[in-house]
Parts: sequence; C-alpha cells; structure tokens
Amino acid sequence: MSVTAAPRRTAVAASVLLALALAGCAGGSGVSVDPNPDRPFVLDGVSGLTEIAQLTGPDAMNDTASVSVAGTDLGSMVDVGDRTLFLFGDTFGERDPESIGGQGGFWRSNVAAWSTDDDPSDGISFDGWVTDDVGLAAALIEGDHDANGAGGEVTKIPTYGFTVGDAIYVSYMSVRFWGEPGAWDANRSALIVSRDDGTTWQPVEGVEWPGDSNFVQVATARVSEGGEDWIYFWSIPSGRFGGVQLMRVRATEEAVEDQSAYSYFAGADGATPRWSSDLADAETIVEGTIGELSVMWSTYLERWIMTYSDAGNAYIREGITPWGPWGDPIELVPGADYPGLYSPYLNPRYVSDDGRTIYFTLSLWGPYNVFWFSADLERKG
Repeated sequence: MSVTAAPRRTAVAASVLLALALAGCAGGSGVSVDPNPDRPFVLDGVSGLTEIAQLTGPDAMNDTASVSVAGTDLGSMVDVGDRTLFLFGDTFGERDPESIGGQGGFWRSNVAAWSTDDDPSDGISFDGWVTDDVGLAAALIEGDHDANGAGGEVTKIPTYGFTVGDAIYVSYMSVRFWGEPGAWDANRSALIVSRDDGTTWQPVEGVEWPGDSNFVQVATARVSEGGEDWIYFWSIPSGRFGGVQLMRVRATEEAVEDQSAYSYFAGADGATPRWSSDLADAETIVEGTIGELSVMWSTYLERWIMTYSDAGNAYIREGITPWGPWGDPIELVPGADYPGLYSPYLNPRYVSDDGRTIYFTLSLWGPYNVFWFSADLERKG
C-alpha cells in the first residue's frame, strides 16, 4: 500500500492556528489532569449547528470516486505531525444511487485518507489515501468477509487511533455478527501499527480484548499524570447499548504492545483514582446507551467533552476529570433533522474561536457517507 498525494488548500484562519497551538501536536505532551472532582460544570449548551460539507461519496467536496469510495462511514481522526489521518469503516466502490446503508460492490473493511487542511471552516480537503498498487483506497487490515451469522469474522472496523513516537496505532473491532439496528457482536478488539508513516500496517501481536468485554470500541487521548504521559481509552462494548469504562497505558511503544501494561479505572477515593491490572475491576464511568464515542480536552471550557450517538440523536457531555463526574447529556445534533446519524467524532486540531467552535465528522446511514459539521459551545457565566 502507498500514500497518494494531491494538491491542498493553503487558507488558514488565525483563530484556527491558535487552536492548533493550544491543542498541541500528536505525540507531544498530554493534557495535564486536575483530579479535583468538585469543580463546577460549565457547559450550558450548544448553538449554531452547521452542516458544512459532505466529505465522501457522490457530490462530496473530495473526489472519492477516483479511489473507488462511493460509500463509507465513521471518520475518526488521529493527528500525525502536521497531517490528520481519517479512519473510515466498511467501504464500497460501487453503489446503487438508491442504496441505503452499507452495501454495494468492491467492499473493503476499512480505508483511510490523509489531510493537511488546517482550515476546518469550509470542510476538509483530503491530500491522499492509503492505496493499493493501482491507486485505489486499500484496507489497512482486511476483514475475512465471512457470511453474517456464520460464526467467523464479517469485517474489521477501525474505531480510533493514536501515535507514540513514530508509530501510528489504530484500534479496531472484529465483527462476528450484525444484528438489529445498533446491535452487533464482536470477536475481539485489537491494534494495528504503522512505522512507515502510514504506508503499511501490521497487527500488534498479543494485545487484544475479548469481544464480550467493555473494551471493544474506544476513543483515545494523551494525558499527562504523575510526570508521565499516558494514552487513555474511553471504551464501550460492541453495539450502541453499553456504558463507558476507562483504561490507560504508558505512552511508550513497549507498553502499548504489552497486554500486561494496561490498567483499568476501578473507582476513586476522593480525588485519587484507583487503577487495576484486572479488566474485571473496571467501573463504568458513564451509564447509558453510548454509541461510537469521541473524547477530547476542550481548551474553551477547560473540561473534557464527550460526543456520541444515542437513540438516533448525537449528544455532548462534559467531564470534570477523565473518569468523571460527567454531566448530563446535551443534544448536539437532532436525529429528527438528520435521520440515521451516528459517530460524531471530534479532534482537538479542529476547533476555532479559542476552542468555542468545535468541528466534527458525522455519518448518515441513508447516503452512507461522512459529513462535516460545526457547533458552538455555550459556557456558563
């Protein structure tokens, strides 16, 4: 596989540059944790929801037909230096215009696009894709494509990525069975890694989580605590009907690739979190039915924010510490206006107005493609 290149836009808003400086580069120092759980919630609501652009598929701002991407979904992001890698799920190169959801020909379990576009206000232009030998979007790690219900592996879906040094890691789930809407079963979750700037990918051997655990789909962030940098994983089960648990690992390649190096949030004694090496000790930090989640530090609120889908709507909520307390959900995108929405993914690189405006990807099931939105955070006081 190779990474193709294409012309890029150069317009950069001053407020976005400031946001980039505040967010930091991937692989840099993490967000420092203030463990005091008694600080007040400050998020009062959201306003100014705007659909900016369609990123993939027919009529998109990007020419995805040239890499045989007619339909795809998800779009979580990982920053790699001055580039951002967009991770997409099941992808189809041929689709009937009347198709609904994930179906079509030339099926790949996952694909990825690169961008150096640093002005999110008018959408995101892709510079290139991870491609095969003939220049079409290629799977980072292909699924087995066994028949649904056969007991094997239907597909491998990427959930989130992170970097440690020059290594790019992507977490994925191996799907065994697609059930009713929002319900599916997984074989396991695991990691793949690239050490050549995203050109080729290999499995991380010996590191995986059971398919019936709460650590199948994740959102990640780099966190600084106790003088060390960690990768935090906010995690949910397969499907969209479970709560959030939390694990962490030191931000070194050696630790990331050692299953025993991971620890699980097991509660807190006041402001002091407890971490256990036993997955069974993990405590739920957000109750509810959380679908494809994203978490980042908000420089505007000076709080953590989490986005996810639930019962057809997209929500945002605020966290005082990575493990909570977490505030009540606030509607971010109404499902009545955008039927079939899911996967509202954030990236600290894509904010403006000192972090007040957030930008995010959002998938719509009907067109089965990924769109780019923005919204403004409203802060109390």
